Amino acid sequence: MEDMIQVAGVIDADEAEMLVACGVTHLGFPFRLPVHREDLSERAAAEIIAALPASVHGVLITYLDTAAEIASLAGELGVSWVQLHGSVEVAELERLRAERPALTIIKSLIVRAGNAAGMNTEVARYEPWVDAFITDTFDPETGASGATGKVHDWDVDRRIVARSRRPVIAAGGLRPSNVGDVIRAVRPAGVDVHTGVEGPDGRKRRELVEAFVAEARRGFASIGGGAAAARG
Repeated sequence: MEDMIQVAGVIDADEAEMLVACGVTHLGFPFRLPVHREDLSERAAAEIIAALPASVHGVLITYLDTAAEIASLAGELGVSWVQLHGSVEVAELERLRAERPALTIIKSLIVRAGNAAGMNTEVARYEPWVDAFITDTFDPETGASGATGKVHDWDVDRRIVARSRRPVIAAGGLRPSNVGDVIRAVRPAGVDVHTGVEGPDGRKRRELVEAFVAEARRGFASIGGGAAAARG
């Protein structure tokens, strides 16, 4: 996992094709969410994922919390990457590892006001069972944890990168204008964007995606490219 650039919330095949053409390495497909509506059907997502080039990964983003449900949906979609949000018991992660050992498991770490110290506990709890962490922002107004378009204290991410033995993906309010600075400050293994490259209609805008990818690549190049991932 090195210099990962993920765009989440793929709407349709045309958008996926555009994202791949722009150099995005991972496409995120959110399903079974408690807050946000789903962008497309699971069948449509599976068809898009099956058509992706080998160099691009489809990622299931979900709040499912049992190994059986996660493994089943990952199988239906045809993904080998899963991004887990919410509280997932360690026992379920252990079962998921046993049932689907080839899965790459990313666990979210939600940054909210006053919980920076709690991040250390979360990292220690999940580190033995996951392949990477992804940070994101909690929005107290909506209750959403992710796809909020809001930034958080990037110093929290920097400390997580320094502490974690797993790669860390930075997310939360990223956009073309700040992704390079965040990479240089945090030194993550990857970055994730959702609303930061969308237009008013909720579709990803090619010019914003191209700018985001270009700025992210410049940021990774400036820190040596994947320096944080080497510890994973």
